[in-house]
Amino acid sequence: MEMIVDFPGGARVDAHFGDFTVKTDQSPRGGGEGAEPEPFALFLSSLATCAGIYVLNFCKHRGLPTEDLRVVQRSIYDHQKRMVGKIELEIQVPPEFPQKYYSALVRSAEQCAVKKHIENPPAFEIMTEVMSDE
Repeated sequence: MEMIVDFPGGARVDAHFGDFTVKTDQSPRGGGEGAEPEPFALFLSSLATCAGIYVLNFCKHRGLPTEDLRVVQRSIYDHQKRMVGKIELEIQVPPEFPQKYYSALVRSAEQCAVKKHIENPPAFEIMTEVMSDE
């Protein structure tokens, strides 16, 4: 997948891929207007929503209701490393949700592709390329 990133003004940075555009901005403290989520918040939300889609699909395949189900993600900051040191994902279920599925819900969320890529990160290569005038 190729993404094209451009800079529409201020501290905004947008990513374009396929038919989609993901808009980002920095908070006022970071020099932006706070009009869009910060890139790091989108990164974290990709983990929560990815786990969520696995939980949703697990429930759909078994005919289990999802209306009162939710995933809560907490990022625990490590002050020594100056970055997130732990991420907790809590699947909250309503009282009537069948207890026999609790551990299976956890196993389904653990299949999240974003989580797997964080646990086994890809190699990065960053370079500069001069654009052609064409």
